[in-house]
Amino acid sequence: MKPWRAEQYQMACLALAVFLIDQLTKLSIASRFHLHTSLRVIPDFFSLTHIQNTGAAWGIFREHPQALALLAGGTLAMLMAFAPVFQGSRWWTRWGWALLAGGIAGNLADRIRIGCVVDFLDFYIGSRHWPAFNLADSAICAGVICYIIDSFVRKDGQAPDGQRAVG
Repeated sequence: MKPWRAEQYQMACLALAVFLIDQLTKLSIASRFHLHTSLRVIPDFFSLTHIQNTGAAWGIFREHPQALALLAGGTLAMLMAFAPVFQGSRWWTRWGWALLAGGIAGNLADRIRIGCVVDFLDFYIGSRHWPAFNLADSAICAGVICYIIDSFVRKDGQAPDGQRAVG
């Protein structure tokens, strides 16, 4: 087994930081708010609201929480198995891996610990609400964006249109 390189430690540290911050914020919300109670932070735009979601994004598959936990566990295992592949890759690809791993681990920990995911970031305009989410969800989305960026940049650092890419 090869020794870890600095970039692998950075990936692991970022994933761990995402996981810990996610869990601490969820525990803080759950200990300070009764279920379905809110604190208006910015009127007609943003509240902290304690919600529990047995489903995935937008509550889909809420009838199958065990299947979602198995899917998350399998995905996390695959990310761990493929971590060495990212050695030497661009920073946003490594960050994408770490954000995905930390976010998936955070939501998986909730599913194992309490059978659902704690969501609390509630954005809305007037009576139109975006589905509540948490920091793990945000990290997962940011990780996917990193991979999308990577898919549009060739390995020689050029964008598909021949322009120099960032990084």
